Amino acid sequence: MTRLFIDGSVGTTGLEIRERIAGRTDIELIILDEAQRKQASARRDALNAAEIVILCLPDDAAKEAVSLIDNSTTKVIDASTAHRTAPGWVYGFPEFKAGQYDRILASSRISNPGCYSTGFIALMAPLVAQGLLKADWQYSCNAVSGYSGGGKAMIAAYEDANANDAIDSAWRTYALKLGHKHVPEMQHQAGLGYRPLFTPAVVPTYRGMVVEVPLQVGAAGCASADALRDGLAQHYAGRKLVRVASKAACEGMDWLPVETSAECDCIDLFVFSSDQHDQVRLIATLDNLGKGAGGAAVQTMNLLMGVDEATGLRA
Repeated sequence: MTRLFIDGSVGTTGLEIRERIAGRTDIELIILDEAQRKQASARRDALNAAEIVILCLPDDAAKEAVSLIDNSTTKVIDASTAHRTAPGWVYGFPEFKAGQYDRILASSRISNPGCYSTGFIALMAPLVAQGLLKADWQYSCNAVSGYSGGGKAMIAAYEDANANDAIDSAWRTYALKLGHKHVPEMQHQAGLGYRPLFTPAVVPTYRGMVVEVPLQVGAAGCASADALRDGLAQHYAGRKLVRVASKAACEGMDWLPVETSAECDCIDLFVFSSDQHDQVRLIATLDNLGKGAGGAAVQTMNLLMGVDEATGLRA
């Protein structure tokens, strides 16, 4: 059995992870009670007793937790933003580029990707690496998420009708100061020369996410829609948790709801196009709490344990 400690197990991501590992007989879960979770000594003991630690904490708390580990054997999966571009940490998205599975297996420090970032990088990184899109270009990314991605405060705002900031609108944009915390990893992991212009929004549904990159064929060295689709399909061929829609499937669709891939630990990729106007819409749909958070952490944990990567996940 693998000894696992989830630091921050009562938060949204922690609860999602515990749901996915419930009933597994190959995991011994180290659990601290309410009082122990507030004791530095108890947390230190748990962090060092575990073979794998998953951090579901704010950035500063995640950094502190890593500093409490004083052995060379505990492997850390950090679901915060703290280490997603940090030296010495491996990005926990095994499918996004060649060799990433091996890098994860060889590392003891893995950063779990952000939810929006997962959609953007899944679309962009392979196409940039294949030369089907230019790295040195100013891309934009539009995205919308269910409100669970905003954490406890946003969940309360949407679900508590008596809250002072209860939300009654169908859609709202945010990150208006253009400093969303996912942008650095989006640029870095996709291999881009410029920060993408990122415009996220939230809607009153609990989970689900749509991430889109609009393109003009010819601009940015953008290849044809068929070439882009083939590039994605070839890169992700055989992957259990990344699905690329066929041309026929895309041509048969008129709209995509935000819940398209909700309640699932896969990510779905689409290439919509207009030959008449030479325009393309690259779109990813995923569950912000699945492949965008807890599901991704469990996938990485499975790899480190040496079991099938989709164990306990909803494919």
